[in-house]
Amino acid sequence: MKYKEFNKKIIELVGGKGNIQSVVHCMTRLRFTLKDRSKAKTDELKALDGVVDVVSNNVAYQVIVGTHVNEVHAELISMLDLKNAEGDDMPKEKKHPLKAMLDLVSEIMTPVIEPIIASGLLAGFLSLFTITGILSEEGSTFLLLNSIREAVFYFLPILIAMSCAKRLKASPYLAVALAATLVSTSINGVEGLSIFGISLPQTTYANSFIPIILAVWFMGKLTVFLQKRIPQFLQYFLNPVLIMVICLPVTLLFFGPIGIWIGDGIGWFFELLNNTFGSWIVVMLYAALQPFLIMLGAGNFMMPLSLNFLNKLGYDPIFLGAATISDIAVSGAMLGYFFKAKEMKQKQLFGTVSFSALMGVTEPAIYGAFIKFRRPFIAVIIGGGLGGLFAGFMKVKTYSMVWGLMGLPSYAQNQDFSNLIFMVASVVIAFIGAAIAAYILGIPSEEKSKDTVAAPGGDSKPLNKKVIFSSAAEGEAVQLENIKDQAFSTGALGKGIGIIPSSNEVVSPLEGEVTVVFPTKHAIGLKTDSGIEVLIHIGVDTVELEGKYFETVVKEGDRVVPGQLLSKVDFSGIIEAGYDPTIIVIVANTPDYLDVIPTASGAVTKDCEIFTVIV
Repeated sequence: MKYKEFNKKIIELVGGKGNIQSVVHCMTRLRFTLKDRSKAKTDELKALDGVVDVVSNNVAYQVIVGTHVNEVHAELISMLDLKNAEGDDMPKEKKHPLKAMLDLVSEIMTPVIEPIIASGLLAGFLSLFTITGILSEEGSTFLLLNSIREAVFYFLPILIAMSCAKRLKASPYLAVALAATLVSTSINGVEGLSIFGISLPQTTYANSFIPIILAVWFMGKLTVFLQKRIPQFLQYFLNPVLIMVICLPVTLLFFGPIGIWIGDGIGWFFELLNNTFGSWIVVMLYAALQPFLIMLGAGNFMMPLSLNFLNKLGYDPIFLGAATISDIAVSGAMLGYFFKAKEMKQKQLFGTVSFSALMGVTEPAIYGAFIKFRRPFIAVIIGGGLGGLFAGFMKVKTYSMVWGLMGLPSYAQNQDFSNLIFMVASVVIAFIGAAIAAYILGIPSEEKSKDTVAAPGGDSKPLNKKVIFSSAAEGEAVQLENIKDQAFSTGALGKGIGIIPSSNEVVSPLEGEVTVVFPTKHAIGLKTDSGIEVLIHIGVDTVELEGKYFETVVKEGDRVVPGQLLSKVDFSGIIEAGYDPTIIVIVANTPDYLDVIPTASGAVTKDCEIFTVIV
């Protein structure tokens, strides 16, 4: 329970367990449904270590905690009695329709993003490889790799069913079974079908998402209905078959056609918009305003629309391209601030979040800089708007479900090289336009001193500060990949460095607290006041020695300073016993930081720098 105390404070500040009706999450935010929002102490919540910001409006009550939100949410759910909170006996809050839709879309789409991104990027690289002649479209390698992309979208209803079943109170396995039935060769796109003598319209369920969402929603309602009316001892046998036998005909007769009509309606609306005003205005507006949508928690709303376009047209003429242009504009705005800033800490901040946005992750920039300085929003409106305007006029098409710089090769899909050129020109316009605008607008002087934010896990620390650690022993530094222990050599437990000791003393590399001393004395955990967790593992597989050859001189809770003795170790005895004496020093919470960079090589002394943590 890494975030137990953090979640306790959140529960308290949103009005207690009794005030929480439900809580979901998206990429960076906890989205609460509160019975009485006036009970929430929003200002105190914003000031809580680990909370980046709180967005409270008519759409949602959102607590932004960062990209580790899934871990926070998992522990939060385990601490809340959500069964009672969502039970039929509890008064239901009448949700704002837009809020209910955003909650549902966010919850459904977030788990599905992973395979979608994988398939989209793969499509981009395959396009690049075929253009350069590395692969042939008729070759076996291309066909096998391309099958990943095709499978993800063909079986999209199955992924959607799995994602939304729990949210809609349906059995995930029955939902997946229903989706698999719909995309089977017996039903998908087959003409002349009928059920109970009623003719069925020809419907293609592969690549679709609206019919299965409607079907799973109905399945959830039917499940609750049957649980109340079927005797308990018969439910295990009867409910599954009744659910499937009822849901399939209803889906084929109603939800399939309705879902297709909704998809066609969305397409018709944007076609009308395109014929009346031109799609350029939508591309321009979305590219200019996407950061505001991300702040509102509505960043995922475009995904179903994009999926619908890809399904109906084979490409997205609006949203995916506009999202990429907007991300690049955010990167450009932060680069403009990078050149404008005079303070090194600010330069580090703006440079880091600029690169992150370039790779398609804009939350660090939006919550770390945009909200504080405000003016970058204007820069993105200018740069993103100009880039989106150009892309709209040039009718840029996005052929794969992908966004960000890494997805650019996919714009040449189907040998559409002019489309790629126009897209590259659009992102260049957005990047340069936003960078120039941000540089001219400048950094508000009253904001320059604000250079700290809350860190993941609940500790507050300076943005992008370099924290340098000294050696834990005298000896010779070795890189982790050379350690004869797969868990450490692969970096699975965190980044760091190894030391082949030349003396029998192991000392502290930092100022902080001893958080753990293993009973076998072969490992010691330390933590800085800013929250960096360091593990010192003395020897490889030395846990088997059960404390022999180790004399630890500190205990849990002790304060230590760099160079302070932690343990005396008989390394010659360890070697004679057949064990590797290498001391491994790693940052256990490496994912919480931008990077951990080893800086030592060769001989080291106790006061040598061994690695740097970029906060």
